[in-house]
Amino acid sequence: MDSQSAPQAAPSAEALTHLAEARTASTERLRIGEVMDIAGSSSAVLLSAEALHHLSTSQDSAVSMAGQVGSQIKIRVGNTWLVAGIRNQKLHPRDHALIVATVDFLGEGDEEVLTGKINNFRRGVTRFPIPGSPVYAATSSDLKQIYAADNRSHVEIGTIYPTKDTRAALYIDPLLGKHFALLGSTGTGKSTSAALILHRIIETAPQGHVVMIDPHGEYSAAFRNQGAIFDVDNLAMPYWLLNFEEHCEIFVTSEGKDRQIDCDILSRCLLAARAKNKHAEGISKLTIDSPVPYLLSDLLGIIQNEMGKLDKSTSTAPFQRLKSKIEELRADPRYNFMFSGMLVGDTMTSFLQKIFRLPTDGRPISIVDVSGVPSDVVRVVVAVLARMVFDYAIWSRDEPQRPILLVCEEAHRYVPNERNADTSSVGRILSRIAKEGRKYGVSLGLITQRPSDLAEGVLSQCGTIISMRLNNERDQNFVKAAMPEGSRGFVESIAALRNRECVICGEGVAIPIRVMLDNLEPDKRPASTDPLFSELWRESGGEPEIVDRIVRRWRSQGR
Repeated sequence: MDSQSAPQAAPSAEALTHLAEARTASTERLRIGEVMDIAGSSSAVLLSAEALHHLSTSQDSAVSMAGQVGSQIKIRVGNTWLVAGIRNQKLHPRDHALIVATVDFLGEGDEEVLTGKINNFRRGVTRFPIPGSPVYAATSSDLKQIYAADNRSHVEIGTIYPTKDTRAALYIDPLLGKHFALLGSTGTGKSTSAALILHRIIETAPQGHVVMIDPHGEYSAAFRNQGAIFDVDNLAMPYWLLNFEEHCEIFVTSEGKDRQIDCDILSRCLLAARAKNKHAEGISKLTIDSPVPYLLSDLLGIIQNEMGKLDKSTSTAPFQRLKSKIEELRADPRYNFMFSGMLVGDTMTSFLQKIFRLPTDGRPISIVDVSGVPSDVVRVVVAVLARMVFDYAIWSRDEPQRPILLVCEEAHRYVPNERNADTSSVGRILSRIAKEGRKYGVSLGLITQRPSDLAEGVLSQCGTIISMRLNNERDQNFVKAAMPEGSRGFVESIAALRNRECVICGEGVAIPIRVMLDNLEPDKRPASTDPLFSELWRESGGEPEIVDRIVRRWRSQGR
């Protein structure tokens, strides 16, 4: 038997003793204090200012940050390490060499016999320490074990603070299965972060089905090679896909009692117009909400006939109002993407296939650019798209599942809080998706810079919250209330996050994390760069031609 294949001798008792002593000495060098007070979810520890100062020069970035707000500590309980994050700190009232820190327990892991490091970390706490238990700084190798992604499907999106190389993972199924929200003030890198997360997901799941509502035309540049781009020039969303509520939002312009009268007339006439379609004959329960094609000319003719049946004592004003509005929409070229005469055919199947990417054809994401949609109908357009996603999921329950992710940028516009609430249908359908969507395979991603203007019930349905810097105190407090108790230490740092940094908590991560997001390749970034006034205001030339081109596009409503 050669020397390479000979069995290795077991370590002697003396060697094991030396290893244990070295492990103990190495661990004791990281001792920074002791447990002061124990409670169920959070506790207090006493930290030595001298020990923290001594460790601040360490080459290990995690150790050098020991004791700071947002950093991690570990406490030995039997043969396990209990891990906690520091939420806040203050000087001891009598001894200024000591610091009192509040900590939130994150989870626990086994102690590796030879090295004393953390192994097999899991969320939750089974055994709590007692007051007086020593507290140690967590090392970068500890953090790698704590934050290591398990074998669930995940994407890596950045580096975990305060380490330089520990990767941050988002678990795809919990992230999408229970909805997510991406929050952050303007200028913090929110749009680029959204593009980064979506790029990572569709790289992992190239047969995915993502529909993104883009109100500013930013994301077309980010997904021109991976997605299908739709705007007013090629959206071709037929008007007859609207349900009755959405018809009323567009066709009925009156208020108060007059509005109810106009809606009643529209209800009768719309049902009659749908019934004239040859496909309606095979539908036993045709309703005003059935997505059956009808002709606008038929609807106008029925309204005219109904008006002709009136006696002289009845007002024709409601009929005239409806006719005028329908004719106005039909004649206005800005509404051609919905009311064009080319959209009368039964194109529902092809419309669903192209918007939902069925099949994907190598482009799993649809970017629906609504920046060119007239402002008075943009909320209805978003409502129709959201309702199509939800209704498709409901009616496809007996088919092979094709889950759909609906991402809504500027979400506070569409699902406002009670203070800003209105009667639009888009808020109701997005709220319903938030509450019921996961049962049917519909995921909702909300992106907003004003979370306090978002409906509270909708944000509370988001299982994962990704928060970038929030400058407004009302927004900060709103997000703190929405985050779980164990994340509060991370939430305190929201106002101090740098650009491209975020705090993530909830179902999509193993434990709450603070992350420096990866840099996204220039060709995958959205067109959301702020103009550089200092440079652009030094340039000149060609202004008459620029203005002439702009006026032509302006007048023709062309982009």
